[in-house]
Amino acid sequence: MKRRSFIQKGALSGSFFALGGTSLFALNTGIAGNPEPLHQFNLNYAPHLGMFKSMAGEDPIDQLNFMADQGFTAFEDNEMRNRPVELQQKMADTMQKRGLQMGVFVAHKIYWTEGNLTSGNPDKRTEFLEDIKQSVEVAKRVNAKWMTVVPGYVDQRLDANYQTANVIESLKQASAILEKENLTMVLEPLNFFNHPGLFLKESPQAYMICKAVDSPACKILFDIYHQQIQEGNLIPNIDACWDEIGYFQIGDNPGRKEPTTGEINYLNIFKHIHDRGFTGIMGMEHGNSMPGAAGEQAVIDAYVACDDF
Repeated sequence: MKRRSFIQKGALSGSFFALGGTSLFALNTGIAGNPEPLHQFNLNYAPHLGMFKSMAGEDPIDQLNFMADQGFTAFEDNEMRNRPVELQQKMADTMQKRGLQMGVFVAHKIYWTEGNLTSGNPDKRTEFLEDIKQSVEVAKRVNAKWMTVVPGYVDQRLDANYQTANVIESLKQASAILEKENLTMVLEPLNFFNHPGLFLKESPQAYMICKAVDSPACKILFDIYHQQIQEGNLIPNIDACWDEIGYFQIGDNPGRKEPTTGEINYLNIFKHIHDRGFTGIMGMEHGNSMPGAAGEQAVIDAYVACDDF
């Protein structure tokens, strides 16, 4: 049996749990230089900080190295914009060294309980555009191509069509900033159950807005967890939105944990996305169904299983 196959089989079976994360890392490090990754995935799945902290340790750089060791080829970090510049640079250097693409970070202040972009308020629009300008600098620092935008809460005083027009205008102005830098904001519809009262909820709505903005800098973040709750019919809706989707995020339902823990057939969905030629990032925006190292290995095993096509 080849060394890599032996290690991969042992990791999948859980026989290395007793060794702990450090010993498992050492087994696969081999000669000087980056270790051979344990897994070869078809898609660019992107973990986040904290997902593997029991096995990799608390240090963000150690966690990035662990992700790369496992074979993940991307990373996302909603909080990157708020991290110290020195840490941003260290993380960017590690990602470049280890071949990890930087996924999304949240580009602006999200208004969860009051209208901002929906209202047409010029001060709120200016605030949003200033956040976008600052996020351009973060994106340059960490080699990001995408950033998440959530248009915020509804304005109950305005007709829905006026709100839509206000959102489109703000996004057009943001796109003018991002186009110059070859960056893309991805609009994330969020489900009514976890986030009641938000303006952007459904993929057809996001599709219409992207068509109206008409810019390569404004695309859809299709979060499969949110859209399973909000609208279901996942593969047909992915196909209907395909030309405006710039990014995917993952989470099973119920519970928003790793694939295989709920009702979504991620094996079929991943295969469909891969067969359509998607080469972007699949953000793992979910929790772990179990605590500790065993739970972290369960996450890895779930992606190995659902990527087996």
